[in-house]
Amino acid sequence: MISSNIVPAIVTAAALATACTAQAADLAGAQGEAPAVTSQSPWQIRLRALGVITRDSGRVDGLAGSDLSYSNTVIPEFDISYFFNDNIAAELILGTTYAKVYGSGAITGLGEIGKTWLLPPTLTLQYHFTDFGAFRPYVGAGVNYTIFYDQSGKNARSLDVKNAFGVALQAGFDYMLDEHWGLNVDAKKIFLRPDFDASVGGAHVSGKANLDPWLIGAGVTYRF
Repeated sequence: MISSNIVPAIVTAAALATACTAQAADLAGAQGEAPAVTSQSPWQIRLRALGVITRDSGRVDGLAGSDLSYSNTVIPEFDISYFFNDNIAAELILGTTYAKVYGSGAITGLGEIGKTWLLPPTLTLQYHFTDFGAFRPYVGAGVNYTIFYDQSGKNARSLDVKNAFGVALQAGFDYMLDEHWGLNVDAKKIFLRPDFDASVGGAHVSGKANLDPWLIGAGVTYRF
């Protein structure tokens, strides 16, 4: 027959063993856990100095040998990117600039025809390469919609360049200085050929402006 003192002793020993095992498991788990890694935000912004370099080409309908040329500009440009994963991102660029339109070829004598401001928001889908450490090149393609506004004629009485869609191709790279900050170089080619109307010497003329600009930029990157 088991002594009445042994049962309470067994119960007490079992309770102590269970408590010690639980404490040991907690301690081992705390020592073995890797520190939590905060995932990087999918949002990124850039600020660039952007050169807008147009193709000097175009025509006035019905005037053989007519051509057009345009002024180039340097502007500040802001873009926003969203990363769907480490490789795929979408980028929207925002900026505004102006272009002076000049007659060329058979209409060189017109000189400066007029001036227009343009807002060319461009959305691209990009692929980012992630195998080069801090150096992160990317390529992209997308669509542009250019809005022409505040237009005025000079040697033409009026100038009206029509809003137009274009296709955009892109290549560039970020060089990350740390988790958040980096340097960026970027080049885009936009295939943009809007129609226009103008009034020259009392006559109405129309044609096509083959702008096809290069957007060459350099600046800073910030990843949230």
